[in-house]
Parts: sequence; C-alpha cells; structure tokens
Amino acid sequence: MTQASILVIEDEEAIQELIAVNLEHAGHRVQRAASASQARVLIRDALPDLVLLDWLLPDTPGIDFAKQLRADRRTRDIPIIMLTARAQEQDKVSGLESGADDYITKPFSARELLARIQAVMRRRAPQLADEIVEIDGLILDPVAHRVTARGSPLEMTPTEFRLLRFFMTHPERAYSRQQLLDAIWGDHIFVDERTVDVHIRRLRKALEPAALDDLVETVHGTGYRFRNNVT
Repeated sequence: MTQASILVIEDEEAIQELIAVNLEHAGHRVQRAASASQARVLIRDALPDLVLLDWLLPDTPGIDFAKQLRADRRTRDIPIIMLTARAQEQDKVSGLESGADDYITKPFSARELLARIQAVMRRRAPQLADEIVEIDGLILDPVAHRVTARGSPLEMTPTEFRLLRFFMTHPERAYSRQQLLDAIWGDHIFVDERTVDVHIRRLRKALEPAALDDLVETVHGTGYRFRNNVT
C-alpha cells in the first residue's frame, strides 16, 4: 500500500498513540485529533486519504460526525473506518449506515487494522494502491513509477504520471477541472483550473507515441474522462 495520509480521531490518548505508532511504522503519514472539533480544523487545512473515527468522542458522537462528513461535498468521498468497543450487530449496522466504509471492534491488532485500511483504500481510493494498472495495452506500475505501452516505455513528468494514474483507476467517469485539481494537487493548494488543461495536453502528448492520446477525452461542459477500451 502506498503511503497515505490518515487522520486518527480518538480521545483515549493511549489508544491514539498506539494506532499512530503502528500506522507510522507501516509508512503512513498520521494526523491526530481527540475530538470532532479538532478534526474539523485539520480537515479544513487538508483532506486526509482516510479517517479512523472513534464512536465515542467528547463533543460529537462518531456516527454523527461521519454523517456530517458524508453530507459535505468536499469530504463525502473520504474513506471512513469506525473504531468502537460496541460489538452488537445493530451497532455495526448503525455505524455503516452513518456512512462508514468499515467497522472494527476494540481491542484489535495492528495487523488487522492495517489489513482493513488496505482493503478500504483499495475499494475507495484505488489510486493509492500499489497494484499495476492496465488499460488497452497501457501499463502503469506505481512502485517502479513506470508507464509502458505495448512494451515500449513512455516518458512523462511526475504530475502527468499522477494524473494518468488517477484516470486509469477511475475510467469512464467524467471529472471537472476542479475535481481533478483536488485529486492531483490537493484541495488546500491554490492552482488555477487552466493548469489542468495544460497538463492534459502534456499527458496526451506523452501518450501520442503509442497512439493512445485519444483515451483522454474532453467532455464538453464538464471536463475530462479516461476511456476504457477493454471489453
């Protein structure tokens, strides 16, 4: 699993420390909050790749905070894993119905937590997984940071690589320029929307030698879409 930015929202200091240490040891970047209000400040500055959310918080119940994240356009797609000592089936159902992607019952092992994180990230944020992606003979290897087309290497900048990786892991969906800015540059960094057009042109130019530049389609009135020719 590629290094991810994970926000741990847990008010019990010992548990928060244990989770953070294990996540950092696994290579993730960790931010910590002991309440929903602290988490809001951190999320306002930068969106995390995933949230570990405790059920019981001192200011706002975890399930209510999860609902708030899902109701906000800016945060609705952040993967959420609920952490709780509640083991009853109805509690699990309530947690999932609040918008959580998974539910893990305390106490849990570091190995189980990391496996759950990897599974959720693979489903909700495939661009952060380490798996090789292939579409129509175009192969992107995120570990080697290499792109090949029918056996021949393609040269591109780090930004074009990230853009292509996002497209290849989200094919056949139209994205606005603002959505692409948020996904590639981060929503906390100001970049003009015209920058997206520049990098789209560069990405198409990088794909030209393999005659695959037409995979990046312009969706008039919306933005761009990556075509999946695989049937």
